[in-house]
Parts: sequence; structure tokens; C-alpha cells
Amino acid sequence: NSKIPALLDRSGPKPRRVFESGSILLYLAEKFGALLPKDPDKRTETLNWLFWQMGSAPYLGGGFGHFYAYAPAKIEYAIDRFAMETKRQLDVLDRRLAESRYLAGSEYTIADMAVWPWYGTLAKGQLYEAGEFLQVGEYKNVLRWTDEIAQRPAVQRGRMVNRTWGQPSSQLHERHDAGDFDTRTQDKLQPPA
Repeated sequence: NSKIPALLDRSGPKPRRVFESGSILLYLAEKFGALLPKDPDKRTETLNWLFWQMGSAPYLGGGFGHFYAYAPAKIEYAIDRFAMETKRQLDVLDRRLAESRYLAGSEYTIADMAVWPWYGTLAKGQLYEAGEFLQVGEYKNVLRWTDEIAQRPAVQRGRMVNRTWGQPSSQLHERHDAGDFDTRTQDKLQPPA
């Protein structure tokens, strides 16, 4: 498909290709036995929310983002239509998080990992600078969830990878080893002034 994300797992007898973010998350969770509950009800709830994100994010990224931030002509109908859909999705998410700490219940799962970069970033007003337009402050449960996930050390490390903006100490242009966080951030690669 000539798109990312894609993964080539060379750890087995023959390389295995995996593409699309939901498929990669599911593959890795099953391979390592983590972040995907074994209980059938909790597993189903995790997969429900994982696939909810897979099916809804194109509206957010492809529709609202395009017409609000990138389209050369501002088409009011298109912006309003996709804004309404985005707010509907945020409302669905907010109602779920009113009754549950994380999307699938009390555990952080691959569903949270998939949904957070899209909707969490939007809820914090960091996506398309559209927070005020979408009135994201109304979604208190999404904001709570977003802030909690942002505090996770693994999330903080993950947000450093491929980053080319911000402080050099928060930029890790490529990650090939866990030790890269300690030795290959931009501030460590730049020659002293």
C-alpha cells in the first residue's frame, strides 16, 4: 500500500509483515501477552474500542483536519459537517470515560494506545489548533483520561521518537534500541557549542 505504519517482524523462522496500526497493535499485544486482556468480556471491549478508532479517525484526520486546516478554500458546510461528526465522536468517548477509567475498563490497553494520539491530542487543542472551535473543554472525562495517559513514562518516550521540533533533549529522530533514549537524543548528538 506504500503507506505507514508497517512492521516487518524478523524474529521468527521467516519474516512476517504486518501493516495498519490496529493490526500492528493487536499483533504485538498477542505476541508479547501484554495490553490485551485475556478475559473474553474485557478483550471484546478492548477490540470494540480499537476498531471504533480505526473506523472513526478517518473522519477526524481526513475530514475535519483537511477542511478546517488544509483545504485551500474554506468550505463552511464541509467544516461544519466534519466538526459536528468530530464533536459526536468526542461525546461518545466522553460518555464512555465517565463510567470507566480507561476505554476497556480499569486497565490501560491497546485501545487507549490507538485512540489517545488522535482524540487526546485533539482534546488538548493540539491538533489543527481547533480546540476552541470544537469546544474541547466540555469533554471533562476525555481531558482527565488524556492527562493521565500523557503522564505514562512509555508515552512520554514514545512522543520523542521521530520528533524534529521542541527542545533537542525531547527529540529522538530515530529509535533502534531502548538505549537510544539515553544516548541518541538530539542534544547528545549535537557537537558542543
